[in-house]
Amino acid sequence: MKKIFFTLMVAVGLAGCATSLDGDRYRSVAPSFDLFEFFNGSVRAWGLVQNKGGEVIQTFEVNIRGTVAGNRMILDETFRYGVGTGPTKRVWRVDRLDNGEYLGIADDVLGEATGSIYGNAFHWSYRMDIPVGNTLYEVGFEDWFWAIDDRRLFNRSYIQKFGFDMAEVTIFMERQ
Repeated sequence: MKKIFFTLMVAVGLAGCATSLDGDRYRSVAPSFDLFEFFNGSVRAWGLVQNKGGEVIQTFEVNIRGTVAGNRMILDETFRYGVGTGPTKRVWRVDRLDNGEYLGIADDVLGEATGSIYGNAFHWSYRMDIPVGNTLYEVGFEDWFWAIDDRRLFNRSYIQKFGFDMAEVTIFMERQ
């Protein structure tokens, strides 16, 4: 009985270690966010990655070119790093579904990304392999975007493994 109780307590404790936000809190927050409208054209972004201790392990800039045709958007991202290394290119194909949800794929994403809009916020969830040293780790990304106004976005990404936040990404984006 003690073993079952201990296992249950560990599972509950681990489940509480990953950041989980409630999108419904943002449904009535202005300005409302339109993913396709914001990214249609040129967007410049800059950000950093911090490990779980808060140390900056990567800084970067991203030039994003978005093209919208109907319910499909192509996001062509080019990265440049100041600290650390990472992918230099990523191309997303994002589809807006009839129910208002979003599905996306990119070459380095495992399976499909899924997304939902909540007022001024957008939640984007996906999995990918990231290199750490000579090892690849499969992690989950929980991205939250918040519209500041019609030209600027703030993005916070939580990189998660085994129910824990392992790193956080902070990105500011501006339409050009």
